[in-house]
Amino acid sequence: MPQQDQEILVKVENLSKKFCKDLKTSLWYGVQDLLSNLKGSKAERELREKEFWAVKDISFELRRGECLGLIGHNGAGKSTLLKILNGLINPDAGKVTIKGRVGALIELGAGFNGILTGRENIYNNGAILGFTRKEINEKLDEIIDFAELREFIDMPVQNYSSGMKVRLGFAIAAQMEPDVLLIDEVLAVGDLGFVLKCFKTIDKILPNTAIIFVSHSMPMVSRICNHIILMEKGVTIFQGEDVAKAIDLYYRSFVNNESNVVFDDGSISLEEVQLLDPTTGEPTNIISWGEDLKIILGLNNKRLEYLPFITISIYDKEQRGVAFFYYDYKAKSIDKGLFLISFTHNKLQLSKGNYTLNLIVYENTKMINPILRLNNILSFQVLVEIETWPPFLLDTELNYLVK
Repeated sequence: MPQQDQEILVKVENLSKKFCKDLKTSLWYGVQDLLSNLKGSKAERELREKEFWAVKDISFELRRGECLGLIGHNGAGKSTLLKILNGLINPDAGKVTIKGRVGALIELGAGFNGILTGRENIYNNGAILGFTRKEINEKLDEIIDFAELREFIDMPVQNYSSGMKVRLGFAIAAQMEPDVLLIDEVLAVGDLGFVLKCFKTIDKILPNTAIIFVSHSMPMVSRICNHIILMEKGVTIFQGEDVAKAIDLYYRSFVNNESNVVFDDGSISLEEVQLLDPTTGEPTNIISWGEDLKIILGLNNKRLEYLPFITISIYDKEQRGVAFFYYDYKAKSIDKGLFLISFTHNKLQLSKGNYTLNLIVYENTKMINPILRLNNILSFQVLVEIETWPPFLLDTELNYLVK
């Protein structure tokens, strides 16, 4: 059937959503907006202090049989857009029209009641999708078999591993054959065998479904998507059917992006970042497997009275998070102005490849309402003779045990 004759299942018109970086300010703005709406004023408002656009003026149409890939750096607005489409949050402007049943796999464990069994959650989720109990009964065995959870299906979901939750969630979302299927990154949690099975199922249901797929894995995106939107800081920077071009722009943006700021409230700034050679102590961007990883940050404190909780995450070349720097945080008073901190991880065991560092600074260890978030503050390469697919090459001792 020609594309123009296919039914439009998802229509998004000038969609926008803004958030506030501070919880107290956000609550106050919420009260103001509620009072304004009660008075009949529904005009779109300009950004106020501490607000930012998570999604701004996004528009697209998706027909049955099409798969739209949403790609972009962390903080680009992809997950926010998906949550709006799934009805979890309301937009500040614009319109969404979706026809038919919507299945969603957008957060690990989302939509599951932890105290209920896997079987009971299948009925709950099926009912939410609009299926009758009879229709769910007809699909029940297929869902259980696809998820490979028959011996665990009557166990409370709160006892499931992350991989088991992904298998059950995808089995429900796919086997119920919704008109629109939303998938956000969660397939990265599953094992390779199950991921391959998921893609075979997507191939099977796609002719009768519209799929929106969010992922940092470009091989996955190129495998199933025939339309693409590349987002950056909430806006579209590429949209079309040329998936290869979008992926090339995605990779090149790591090099060409002059600004790596996701958001910044002005409390603190990053002035310098260095990876030190473990032998010479000089700055470098290459480290060998098994050596100590030492990162130096130069920060400028503009208003904080206490040392904030400073976090660094490591991402691979496909922008999948592979590690998080954890340390024993102790609050201490600090002066205004420049100061240095160092992160040291002994005997690095990352696999061979290229990696980047992302920085998020919080005022405390609750890790809510960041005051500074920067992507790609430093790129470095790990060298080792052994080629491996997993992100870690673990130094292991083997003992031959004779009976």
